[in-house]
Amino acid sequence: MKERKRIAEATAGRYRKAGKKEKGVILNEFVELTGFARSYAALVLRNHGRVVTVNRKLRVRGDVGQKLPRRGRGPTYDEQTVKALVQVWRIMDYICGKRLAPVLGEIVERLLRHNELRCDAGTSKKLKRMSAATIDRLLRPERQKYQLKGRTHTRPGTFVEASDPDAHVQ
Repeated sequence: MKERKRIAEATAGRYRKAGKKEKGVILNEFVELTGFARSYAALVLRNHGRVVTVNRKLRVRGDVGQKLPRRGRGPTYDEQTVKALVQVWRIMDYICGKRLAPVLGEIVERLLRHNELRCDAGTSKKLKRMSAATIDRLLRPERQKYQLKGRTHTRPGTFVEASDPDAHVQ
């Protein structure tokens, strides 16, 4: 592993300065020397030694095997939306997301009109456009609270065999 790091250090600067055709040649040599997959080798050469500023006081220097964390997209549905969804789900007698999704917009309007549900306009808008899969995903922790706790390990017929003396006769 240390040899691979040394090879990456020696090759990375040359790779970054090279043109497209030269990069291909350098990459082929690097893959042959290290045994890395081609796409991983390119990633290593691109990011080796790069300095990344996390905030004003923190700067991180990239290493061969380290990847930066992915940013991803933030959550679309906040806690208030999930609470309102759970409340509607309970009112609708715990139905599945596929059955709840088509009627959710209408139900939310009616519940708001009759003061059974209290939420702001943004939350009700989010509830109305929610898909069935999203409903099921957001309700998963709530469903697990109501799930039965495991099954018994008693096999059928053991009591009958024990009480019937002729059961084992061949």
